[in-house]
Amino acid sequence: MTEVFDPRLFASVFITLFVIMDPPGTVPIFLGLTGAMTRKQRNRAAWQAVAVALGVIVSFAIFGQSILSYMHISLAALQASGGLLLLLIAMELLTGKMEEQQASPNAKVNVALVPLGTPLLAGPGAIVATMVFVKQADGTVGDWTAIALAVVAVHVSLYLAMRFANVIHRVLKDSGTILVTRIAGLLLAAIAVQLIADAVVAFVQDAS
Repeated sequence: MTEVFDPRLFASVFITLFVIMDPPGTVPIFLGLTGAMTRKQRNRAAWQAVAVALGVIVSFAIFGQSILSYMHISLAALQASGGLLLLLIAMELLTGKMEEQQASPNAKVNVALVPLGTPLLAGPGAIVATMVFVKQADGTVGDWTAIALAVVAVHVSLYLAMRFANVIHRVLKDSGTILVTRIAGLLLAAIAVQLIADAVVAFVQDAS
């Protein structure tokens, strides 16, 4: 009889993606990127970011290998590009330019889509990990169900973490949020540099 659900695969996928996407760690970055928003706008940004991240992860899970192969893009190149984009966002957080953009009535940038939805949440690490799990699955209903439920569960955790960031914002006030923004920029810069460094190592290994 075919197993309808594989709890071990579910746990493996959930733990891996939870560690990579890091719902608790997104809170300070989320507060930094949405510091100038109202409570309603911040709530909307939370579900938009999660929806975008889920869409990107599912798309790459299904079509990722075909897309990268067709465009002759390596996973290392995808990782490096994500790191560069995050580094640019980190610089804006550290210099305060992100707050200026959000405060401007003419600002058209939706941070829920970029950089929150991708590449922060649905970044190269999460994309590659999901593609690996899908590739290793034996094609049974149990495996597909476990992977799908684990991906959804991680995104629910992400939404809850960002949804209740309002509570943290009320406690920190504006000055505390600015401090958290600067710290988030530093952490995000470190994440970006690590992504780029890992990509360089992968490039060197492929060349050797």
